[in-house]
Amino acid sequence: MIKINGLSKSYPTKKNKNLILDNISLDVPVGQVFGIIGKSGAGKSTLLKCLNLLERPDSGNVIIDGVDLTTLSTSELRKERQQIGIIFQHFNLLSSKTIFDNVALPLKLQGNHNKAEIKLAVDEMLALVGLTDFATKYPASLSGGQKQRVGIARALITKPKLLLSDEATSALDPQTTSSILELLLEINQKMGITIFLITHELEVVRKICDKVAVIDGGKIIEQGNAFDILLHPQQPLTRKLIIEEESEKYLEQVNHYYQFEKSSNKHILLLSFVGDATYQPILNIISKSAGVEFSILRGELGRIKNMPFGQLLIEFECDEKNLATACKIMKEMGVHYEIVH
Repeated sequence: MIKINGLSKSYPTKKNKNLILDNISLDVPVGQVFGIIGKSGAGKSTLLKCLNLLERPDSGNVIIDGVDLTTLSTSELRKERQQIGIIFQHFNLLSSKTIFDNVALPLKLQGNHNKAEIKLAVDEMLALVGLTDFATKYPASLSGGQKQRVGIARALITKPKLLLSDEATSALDPQTTSSILELLLEINQKMGITIFLITHELEVVRKICDKVAVIDGGKIIEQGNAFDILLHPQQPLTRKLIIEEESEKYLEQVNHYYQFEKSSNKHILLLSFVGDATYQPILNIISKSAGVEFSILRGELGRIKNMPFGQLLIEFECDEKNLATACKIMKEMGVHYEIVH
């Protein structure tokens, strides 16, 4: 378990202090993928650096498996950091070193492994990331995705408990991003490593995150299971980050393509559902039980990590009483709904 308690961090300016993190508290369960999303300048990167004390917080605690990093001496902290791997946005590979030597670097810096042990460990990591045949090559000859795989292998070489990811896919094209996310998910599932990542890409959250926290102005404004945050966010900023663009598309379709006009018997609802409800004939059940007619204006099916989900933009044609009945049925079936118009 990773526990962050009351973490604050500021930087001095000429006149006062610039508060970057303001009393952050989070619990990250062992073996999960925890995502932090937020606007540029919200404090995401500073929070990540505080997790292994590359940036020392002004106050608060960072506790990993019961060890409070903020209380350790320099030598003790150096030892604990061996249990924390980092994946960087821009790879940070040594251009003059081979791929083998780049991956081996953390073990060589530890100074307590012989050549045979290092070779065995590097070979294992290169196989894991699919780069067995690249050991003698240099970073300049690799694609962006391959460089990031080297970075992942280097981060895992010490068999850490925690893997930190600093916008690891933001410099990659969509196809390469997808392959890297699949690799991180495989690592999480096979090795049970806790992954803490910051990102501004919703696809990253959808693909691999179990839990998500939203940061704004140095404060956590919303957190929870990934599917709750993504499908029905509560805070205005979270809605802006996640669904505002989609909502605008919905309303554009409603207003321009369907010539929707609000009346007492026409209602636009946005439905979202996860898990087994995704495969149920929800609209058919509602129509028969509540006596409503419906039209599907827009729909999406997908997965958030391994959880199936669906979202539908629906026009219900019914009176207020039947609408209330339909809403009651949806609530009983575990369907989240929002009356859009």
